[in-house]
Amino acid sequence: MPTSSNSTIARLLQRADLFFAFALFGTVMLLVLQVPPFLLDLLLALNFGVSILVLLAITYVKDPPEFSGFPTMLLSLTLFRLALNISSTRQILVHGYAGQIINAFGHFAIQGNYIVGVVVFVILVVINFVVITKGAGRIAEVSARFTLDALPGKQMAIDAELNAGIIDDVTAT
Repeated sequence: MPTSSNSTIARLLQRADLFFAFALFGTVMLLVLQVPPFLLDLLLALNFGVSILVLLAITYVKDPPEFSGFPTMLLSLTLFRLALNISSTRQILVHGYAGQIINAFGHFAIQGNYIVGVVVFVILVVINFVVITKGAGRIAEVSARFTLDALPGKQMAIDAELNAGIIDDVTAT
């Protein structure tokens, strides 16, 4: 007999699409609203953790159809990271402080030399621009590839159902 926590988890998994929609809505709200530094630190830490998790998952996937949600997830994580970039930039420009994570990274990157900081900042801006512009096109290519790779399996399933008499010719086309 399943416990109540198992049934709660099962109900949440059935509504994963609703959770995803709220997460995307929250990401869009990051673009508009000011986020306090402690929440920005929490979201940046979450982003780092999810990025490492996705990297590990991709490393161990043997067959691309095993991870068919990758293009959608990659696009949503890119949007999330872009929203964090905008929120952190807003905090830095308005208040001069955007949380401990950004402060620690800033001290690590510039090491007290502002000329090095400006050069590193310009390099990071160019890299972000290239990654976002090229990445969006690549995400579209990967999504199309995943769709095309799945088509032969779908066709074989339709042929098998047609041969078994489960569906008729009209339904198969």
